[in-house]
Amino acid sequence: MGQIYISTACIKSSSIKESVLKLVSAGFKNIELSGGTKFYPDYKDDLLKMKKEYGLNYLVHNYFPPPKVPFVINLASQNKEIFQKSIDQCKSAIKLSKELEGEKYGVHAGFLIDIKANEIGRKLSRSSLSKRNDAIKKFEEGWLQLIEEAGQEVTLYLENNVFSMTNSKTYSNNNPFLLTDYESYLELSDKLDFTILLDFAHLQVSCNSLGLEFEREVEKLFPLTNYIHLSDNDGSHDQNKGLQNHGQIMNFIRNNDLNGKTITIEIYSGMDQVIYDYNKISEILN
Repeated sequence: MGQIYISTACIKSSSIKESVLKLVSAGFKNIELSGGTKFYPDYKDDLLKMKKEYGLNYLVHNYFPPPKVPFVINLASQNKEIFQKSIDQCKSAIKLSKELEGEKYGVHAGFLIDIKANEIGRKLSRSSLSKRNDAIKKFEEGWLQLIEEAGQEVTLYLENNVFSMTNSKTYSNNNPFLLTDYESYLELSDKLDFTILLDFAHLQVSCNSLGLEFEREVEKLFPLTNYIHLSDNDGSHDQNKGLQNHGQIMNFIRNNDLNGKTITIEIYSGMDQVIYDYNKISEILN
């Protein structure tokens, strides 16, 4: 049977301890630690104490643990400082995964631009793009370092990026992201050994921006992974809304086997919506 995790990004809090406790009080034990909280020295001790006290299962994701100074991870960056900071951040996350007994760690695939911290999830300013081959080569260099760090204890996943309609206009349909669809999955998997963390909402938006059919793309990518992220949106931008009953994402989930998949709910519409969607997916699994 699949396991359902709830992302701490569902809770708006500056402290990871507070986010976890709010999820615990709502009855959740499987928690994915994600971005959005601030660094403080005792965060690891707090997580270990809560794990023991409440019998929690953790997964570490992308921007956790929070860096002391916010920045955007880019494992394909041509900027030496950003590339090294990205490697160090991901290695910290892998080490933390081992300490918390989290078996999976997912990080976003790289970009052909360096995104500013205040532009995450927003309209990007226009920058010149790195050459795609150079970006992939750099990404491969970084990925091999992370595989070595992970060893046998942590399985690494690459999350598909989201190419919004707004950013499609800014970049005149010239996609500045790696891994947004099946074709770019093949492009990367030709060079690297990785498993995709399939974010359904990211794929839905990217498909609309790239003029692709979501159903066709998800049918190709879904069998390649055992780890998925779920939320919904208007098809143009990543909005982390609750799942729409008759939307493309929900229709696919109802008609496909989720057994054996790790599923993370990543919804920012309040705890009632999180609980509602958790129950809905649990029902499908059972």
